[in-house]
Amino acid sequence: MTKMKKLLKLTKGNRLLYITAILSIAVATFVSMIQPMIIKVTLDSIIGDKPIDAPVAITNLIAKVGGREVLWRNIWICSLAIVLLTCTRGVFLFLKGKLSAQAAENIARNMRTKLYDHIQNLPYKYHVNAESGDLIQRCTSDVETVRKFFANQLVQIGRSFFMVTFALIMMLSLNVKMTFIAMIVVPFIFVFSYVFFKKIKHTFEEADKQEGVLTSILQENLSGVRVVKAFGRQSFEIEKYEEENKKYRDFTFKLIKLLSNYWSLSDLLCMTQIGLVLISGVYFAVSGEISLGTLVVFTTYEGMLLWPVRQLGRILSDMGKMTVSLGRITEILDVPVEQEYGKAIKPEVKGEISFENVSFEYEKEQGVLHDISFKVNKGETVAIVGPTGSGKSTLVHLLLRLYDYNNGSIKIDGTELKDIERKWMRSNVGIVLQEPFLYSRTIKENIKIAKLDSEDVEIHNAASSAAVHEVITSFENGYDTIVGEKGVTLSGGQRQRVAIARTLIKDMPILIFDDSLSAVDAETDRIIRTELNKKSSDNTTFIISHRISTVMDADKIIVLNHGKIESMGTHDELIMEDGIYRRIWEIQNSLDTFAEEKKACNE
Repeated sequence: MTKMKKLLKLTKGNRLLYITAILSIAVATFVSMIQPMIIKVTLDSIIGDKPIDAPVAITNLIAKVGGREVLWRNIWICSLAIVLLTCTRGVFLFLKGKLSAQAAENIARNMRTKLYDHIQNLPYKYHVNAESGDLIQRCTSDVETVRKFFANQLVQIGRSFFMVTFALIMMLSLNVKMTFIAMIVVPFIFVFSYVFFKKIKHTFEEADKQEGVLTSILQENLSGVRVVKAFGRQSFEIEKYEEENKKYRDFTFKLIKLLSNYWSLSDLLCMTQIGLVLISGVYFAVSGEISLGTLVVFTTYEGMLLWPVRQLGRILSDMGKMTVSLGRITEILDVPVEQEYGKAIKPEVKGEISFENVSFEYEKEQGVLHDISFKVNKGETVAIVGPTGSGKSTLVHLLLRLYDYNNGSIKIDGTELKDIERKWMRSNVGIVLQEPFLYSRTIKENIKIAKLDSEDVEIHNAASSAAVHEVITSFENGYDTIVGEKGVTLSGGQRQRVAIARTLIKDMPILIFDDSLSAVDAETDRIIRTELNKKSSDNTTFIISHRISTVMDADKIIVLNHGKIESMGTHDELIMEDGIYRRIWEIQNSLDTFAEEKKACNE
C-alpha cells in the first residue's frame, strides 16, 4: 500500500492525462469487442438464416438500415462497419499512447528535477559517504525504468481490466458452459504470474545494484585516469571491471532465463486453453448447441481474454523492476535535507570569530576536535598548522556549517553560528581547497562562478591577485581556454590559482585557504601572500598549510595536534617554544639551507 501511495503521488499533475488515456483505452477495448459480434451476426443471421442474437444496440442498428434483407443484398456494409470500428479503435489507441507517453515524460522530468534538487540540499556528510556512481545510476537508469512503466504498463493495467471485463460479459451472454471452459486455465496463469513476479523482483534488484557497482567503477576510473596511467594499473583496473561485469552478466542472464521460462510456460498454458475452447466449440457447433458465428466469437474472445492474462506477466515483471527502482530513488528522497536548527538569521558578517570550548566528533567516541578555544579579530590572518589528521580542515568546515559542532560555542560577530542560516553563512565565506574542482568550461566561466555579473576587469584583477593572469594570457585562447573536465588540462598549481581567483573575485569577509598553496612554488606563494596581505584589513583570513614560509607572517598561528590546540602565538613566539611548530621550522629551514648550498656548489 505504501508503494501504491508513492506511485499515485508521482502522477500528481498528470492524472487528467492518465484518466483520459484510460478512458481512451476503454473505448478502444469496447470497440474491439463489437467487431466479433458483427462477424457473428453476419455469419449466423445475414449469410445464414438464424434469428439475430446480438446486443440490443446492434439489433436496433440493423433495423434502422433496413433489416437483414438489405444487409444480405449489401454485404459490404458489414465489411465497412468492421473497417470503421478498426479505424475508431486505432484513433483511441493513438490517443492512449500519446497521452500516457506525455504523462510519463512529465513524471520522469519531475523526478529528475526533484532528485537533483534534493541531492543539492543533502548534508555534506551524506555526500562524503555516498558513491557518486551509484547516485548517477539511480538518477538515470532507475528513473528510466520508472518512466517506461508509466509510459507502457500503467495504462495497460486498465486495458487488461477492461478487456477481461468486456470479454467475460460478452461470453456469458452467449453461452455459460463455453465461458466456463474458456476460464479453466486462467486461475493457474494468475498464480504462475504472481510467483514469477516475486522471483523477478528479487533478481532485478540484484542486477540493478550490480549495474550501480559497474557505474561506480567506471566513474571512479575515468576520474582517476591519470593515476591509473601513472602507476601502470590498466591491467588491474580492466580485471576488476571484468570481474564485476561478469557478475552483472550473470544477474542479467538469470533475469532473461526467468523471462524465457515465463513466456514459454505461459504460451503453453494459453495455447492449451485456446485448444480446449476450439475443440469444445467444434463439438458444440456440430451437435447444434452453438452456432458457427458463436464459435468464431468465442475463439476471438478467448484470444482477447488470454492476451491480458498472459500480458500480466510482463506487467508484473515491469512492475517488479519499477518498484525496485522506485525504492532506490525514494531511498535518496527519504534522506533529510540540511535542517536549520537555530533561528536561521542573516546578520551582517564582518569577520570577528570566537571559538569557546568547541568539540566535534564524526562518530560517537571518535572525537576529532577537543575543547578548541581562540578568538580572531576582524581583518586578522590566522594560520593553522599541525600533523595530518589533527583536525585542521574539520575546524574550518565547522565555520561553513558543513558540520555542526557537538559542544561549545562558535560566534560570528557575537552571533551564535548555529543561529545563522547555512546558505547565508556560506555566501560570506570563500574557501579554496587543496584539490580545487574546476568545471569543464572556459577559465573565465570558472572564475565567474562566484560572481556571475563580474566584468572582465574584475576577472583580470582577481587573476592577478592569484598570480595566474600572466599564465592565462600566455594560452592561445587566453581566458576563453577550455580547462577540460576537473581542470585536467591545467597543472596542479594553475588549478589552485584559478580557484583562488574564483574566491577573490567576490569580496567575502571571511577567506579560507585549505592548503591551497601547496602546489605553487615559493616565489608564487610569496606573490599571492603579498596580495592577500593587502586585503587583510578587510578580510579575516584562515590559512592551512604545512609550509612555514606560508604562515610565518600570520597575525596568529594555531598549532593543532590530535584535535587539541598544542600552542598558539606568532611565528617569533612559537619558534622560541619547544614544540611541533619549532621542529617543523627547523626541519624546513635546514632543508632550505641545504638547497641553497647545493645550488651555490652547482654554480
